[in-house]
Amino acid sequence: MTKKNTTLSIVLIALFAALTIMGTMIKIPMPTGAFAHLGNSVLLLAVLLLGYTRGALAGGLGFAIFDLMNGFAAEAPYFFVESFIVGGAAALTIMAFNNNIDSFKKLITVALMTGIAKIIMTQLKNTALAMFAGSSFTLAFSSATSMLLATVLNVITTIVIVSFAYFPLKKAMTTIFR
Repeated sequence: MTKKNTTLSIVLIALFAALTIMGTMIKIPMPTGAFAHLGNSVLLLAVLLLGYTRGALAGGLGFAIFDLMNGFAAEAPYFFVESFIVGGAAALTIMAFNNNIDSFKKLITVALMTGIAKIIMTQLKNTALAMFAGSSFTLAFSSATSMLLATVLNVITTIVIVSFAYFPLKKAMTTIFR
C-alpha cells in the first residue's frame, strides 16, 4: 500500500469513528434504561464503504470512545468486539453477493442480516450479564428479551438510514477517491 493510500485509510477510519461517536450521541431514551441511536447506521455504512476491517475498526473505535466519554467504560471492550462480529455479518452477506451491492434489494438484505446479528449479540450479552448476576438461564433469557426494544429500534433505524445514504455516499466516494 502506498503512503497516500495508507494516509487516506487512516483518515477515513478516523472520520467514520468520529461519525460513529456523533451518531451514538443522538440518543432516544427507552424505558429499559437503554437508548436507541444512530451509531449502528454509521458502522454499517463504514463496512459497506471502507470494507470489513477498516469499517469494523472505525465503528469499534467510535463505540469504545463514546463509552469511555459517557460513563460506560466497562462496556467499551464489548462494543469494540461486537463491531467486528456485527460488521462480519455484513461482510459475509456482502461476500455472498460477490462484493457487489448494486441494488436496493441487496442492500436491504445486508442491513437485515447485520441487524439480526446485532439482535443476537445483544440478547447473548444481556442473558450472560443476568446469569452472572445469579439469575437462572430461563429468567435471564426472558429478562434479556424484554430489553430488546432499543436494539430493534436501532436495527430499523439502521435499515432506513443506510438504504437512503449508501448509494449517494458510494457515488461521492468513488468520484472523490478515484
